Amino acid sequence: MIEFILNNEKISTDKPTGSLLLDFVRYDKTLTGTKIGCREGDCGACTVLIGDLVDGRLTYQQVTSCLTPIANVHGKHVVTVEGLNMEDLSPVQKYMVEEAGTQCGFCTVGFVVSLTSFCLANTTPTYKAAIAAIDGNICRCTGYKSIERAARHVTNALANKNPNETVNWLVEHDFIPSYFNEISNRLKEMEPARITPGTGVLVGGGTDVYVQKPDELVERNVGSIGSDPQLRFITIKNGVCTIGGGATVSDLAESTELKEFFPRLDEHIKLVSSSPIRNISTLAGNFVNASPIGDFTAFFLALNSKITLTENKQSRLIYLKDFYKGYKDLDKSEGEIISSVSFEIPPEETQFNFEKVSKRTHLDIASVNTAIQISTSEKIITSAHTSAGGIGPIPTYLSKTCEFLQGKEISPKNIKAANEILQLEISPISDVRGTANYKRILLRQLFFAHFIKLFPNQITLESLR
Repeated sequence: MIEFILNNEKISTDKPTGSLLLDFVRYDKTLTGTKIGCREGDCGACTVLIGDLVDGRLTYQQVTSCLTPIANVHGKHVVTVEGLNMEDLSPVQKYMVEEAGTQCGFCTVGFVVSLTSFCLANTTPTYKAAIAAIDGNICRCTGYKSIERAARHVTNALANKNPNETVNWLVEHDFIPSYFNEISNRLKEMEPARITPGTGVLVGGGTDVYVQKPDELVERNVGSIGSDPQLRFITIKNGVCTIGGGATVSDLAESTELKEFFPRLDEHIKLVSSSPIRNISTLAGNFVNASPIGDFTAFFLALNSKITLTENKQSRLIYLKDFYKGYKDLDKSEGEIISSVSFEIPPEETQFNFEKVSKRTHLDIASVNTAIQISTSEKIITSAHTSAGGIGPIPTYLSKTCEFLQGKEISPKNIKAANEILQLEISPISDVRGTANYKRILLRQLFFAHFIKLFPNQITLESLR
């Protein structure tokens, strides 16, 4: 039985837990403000809010309901655009109207929900954050400038918001209905989700598997990795960072500890999908999906990460680079889950970088991606770990390239020589994202970009020509 709060109504349903939230709110509850668009998480017309208690504090994020199984909302608060309506328009709704940000109206509800998510963030509001909040919403009418103006008005209207009392302040200033004040206590009365034996098919956020095979899942019971709090954590102990398999990309982006070790983390994460997708996509799901171009697979391969596989309280630890045996062929039994990923905290002299090329800069699947972790001492490479995606049947740890780099001086000659080793390690094929030769050139350029970005005083583009 799945239980959650939908707007101001407590829901109990015995529908298959793989049923999609979009279909439930539209067809079972007749809340048709949430629109059916692409059904692939791209357009944002189906955006809803999901509220959850995180460390005892109510936190809301926008998600694409077209890719969200109802298993993912057990014990949570789901808000559709109808749940934001009051006697008068909220400031978000009002500014969208006043700035002509509505036009045909099909995408409008998604923008309203996403901008309301920005209002509900327990942070100090900025215009940059307002724009980032709507990065998963597409409009074909307005040219976006009217929506951007509305976002600026909303940001200004939040100038005096108290981020420590977000919900109360927003209710008091008529941004959201008053029933929001009761949600925290109501959620505390509900049982949290747990992954238990016999739960059914396990999914992470569902952001990829529901694009690939929705018809196979909507009539089945599924278990949600991302909804189990025991699998959603980030800890640092004895020089090792351990991240739960249910942790989302947004969890990584919001981690102050990770940002301390990876100062470019925001820049790197911005290259991965959109906010509604990042809010629900999980690390375990990304790894198990086994896409040859998985962005975070490449990211964690370059950290020389290990994963913990667990089944019936029995666990084993393997390197992520040993997890992939062939295309979609994993060193994993049917009942095992990735319960965590861990890596050693890099020392101060270590630098990290992630690069990606896709047909459009944001909200797109990579043609080629690559990451590198490199440690140096007096211009000598003491340790190197690098990875690449899109250049073979599996996400690839470039072991021979890493071996060549170790002990070498950082110089144009050595970087070019390393690329020759790299080219022998990869086996790209031609597909819709480019020819094999194009991918080889891309990886070469991205590999060079690592060193140009990390060592600008020693490596320049001109020196590598």
